Amino acid sequence: MKVSEDKFVTIDYTLKLSNGELVETSEGGHPFGFVFGRNQVIPGLEKGLKGLEEGDTATITVTPEEGYGQRREELLQGIPRSYFPQDADLRPGAAFQTMGPQGPVTFTIYEVQEDTVVADFNHPLAGQTLHFDIKVNEVREATPEEMQAAMGGGGSCSTDSCGTCGGGCC
Repeated sequence: MKVSEDKFVTIDYTLKLSNGELVETSEGGHPFGFVFGRNQVIPGLEKGLKGLEEGDTATITVTPEEGYGQRREELLQGIPRSYFPQDADLRPGAAFQTMGPQGPVTFTIYEVQEDTVVADFNHPLAGQTLHFDIKVNEVREATPEEMQAAMGGGGSCSTDSCGTCGGGCC
């Protein structure tokens, strides 16, 4: 069976940046599972997976435009230092979470000034070309529960490491 619309797909993957830096891998963990065609993975990865079958391997390169977009300077915002707990580890690169209008929003600290912390609300992989080495483990019809989850009725995937679940990268 080929990877196509509304099929449940599981893959093992390794994600690296153009400089060779390892971002994330499912090796030694759980494969990443999702319903294809339901916006659960970045468009470039989905495009590269389409038509593959169980057992296939591929290297898929995803441009920023088909991944997490280009970095946007307007997503750097100053937050008064007083909004943070006194014992907070305020250093560039430290990650924090706040509540936005649609739920939790994660940001990293870009810069710490005397009275202001500059927060970066860009996705950590914005502006990066992504290189995925993948192996397709399974392609099957999605269950009704998986389809419901894919359409916003629950969690997005069956793993604990994927970006679509709020963690890593896919």
